[in-house]
Amino acid sequence: MKHVFEALVGDVRAALQAGEQFTLGYSAEQSQFVRFNHAKVRQAGEVSQASAQLRLIHDGRQAEQQVTLSGDAQVDQQRLVAALEQLRQTLPLLAVDPYLRLDDSAWHSLNQQQQALPELDQVLALLDREAGDLDLVGIYAAGPICRGFASSFGAFGWHQANSFNFDWSLFHSNGQAVKANYAGQQWSAADLTARLRQAREQLSFLGRPAVTLKPGSYRAYLAPAAMDEIAGMLCWGGFSAQALATGNSALQRLYSGDAQLHPMVSFSEQVSGSLSPAFSDEGSPRLDVTLIQQGNALQRLVSARSAAEFKLMANGADSYESPCALSLAPGGLPSAQILERLGTGLYISNLWYLNYSDLPAARMTGLTRFATFWVVNGEIQGPVSTMRFDDSLYSLLGSQLEELTQEREMILSTSTYGQRSTGSSHLPGALVKGLTLTL
Repeated sequence: MKHVFEALVGDVRAALQAGEQFTLGYSAEQSQFVRFNHAKVRQAGEVSQASAQLRLIHDGRQAEQQVTLSGDAQVDQQRLVAALEQLRQTLPLLAVDPYLRLDDSAWHSLNQQQQALPELDQVLALLDREAGDLDLVGIYAAGPICRGFASSFGAFGWHQANSFNFDWSLFHSNGQAVKANYAGQQWSAADLTARLRQAREQLSFLGRPAVTLKPGSYRAYLAPAAMDEIAGMLCWGGFSAQALATGNSALQRLYSGDAQLHPMVSFSEQVSGSLSPAFSDEGSPRLDVTLIQQGNALQRLVSARSAAEFKLMANGADSYESPCALSLAPGGLPSAQILERLGTGLYISNLWYLNYSDLPAARMTGLTRFATFWVVNGEIQGPVSTMRFDDSLYSLLGSQLEELTQEREMILSTSTYGQRSTGSSHLPGALVKGLTLTL
């Protein structure tokens, strides 16, 4: 697909008029999708799609248009030239953009991760062997994802990564479920087998009588999937330069120096080696950025527009200034010792429906739902009825944090809204001395 993109860049460049500049973004995928019900294939198909995001700049004005590509070189050339003409007619109607800042460097970035993906029949055979007798519901998506960027200044970026993502739930006859995921770029039948067997073991505990807890503070272990929900909330403007400058960040107190997290907590935007491209949608090289170091705020995500508006140095963030590859440094707790170290408390596999109950205080609320267990003396007693938690990040990853696990889980975004996402997180589990349940 790279040569297709290069041809499109040449077509746009040839159609430019004097004084005009352009940027061209490119997104494509060739994905295999399989939906499962009762561990059987319910629906299978393939998606092959591509689109281009064309932006025209002239006299301090800019306008952009998305073009769906057909795969026919002549048709796609005509579509882009037509889009360029429409943008050309639109620009005189627009005001000068005061925060337009273009990266006019001729940077180059090439990253092709072409790890072999499993044959579908291998995946289906493994699932039939390990979970054929279970009520498994889920979706499997795999294939290459491509991103490209080019500009009239000579910048050119190309990113291709092969990945797979299997997201599933196992349902008990009583209606409760265990939710699990296996995703990445390096396929391992042994790793998926281990995940399936762990989920099967948790499913057996769901058959025990449910434990009902009273509201209060409880010792708890948050698995990586639960931590991913918390980290996902921080991506809602938490590290954004624009949100911090306007007072709309949940981490306002942290970045102003009025609060801190546990010294064990170090977050970074780890683009290198991730599924995400090493360039932004605005056309700047993306950098690895240390966001929080040993509990203290360090850097923020700064897009080109925020750099212009707030007189900051851009560091390759996308226009929405959200992490694309958030990483939390590991701790010292071996996963094999989680239940022993937890002792008596909650083992929380997932959290659900999170939102902020107090944004300035970084206070979040949400539900326990899938496979939350009550543990006594390191032994699982039974599932806990769904409960709501309400607690502050400054507590969970601050005063109440006891330890993070040595092992981390790479969690790829399961979003397929419009196209498969390249977002990811790399997170450990967390043992906390107190998590507040409200009802």
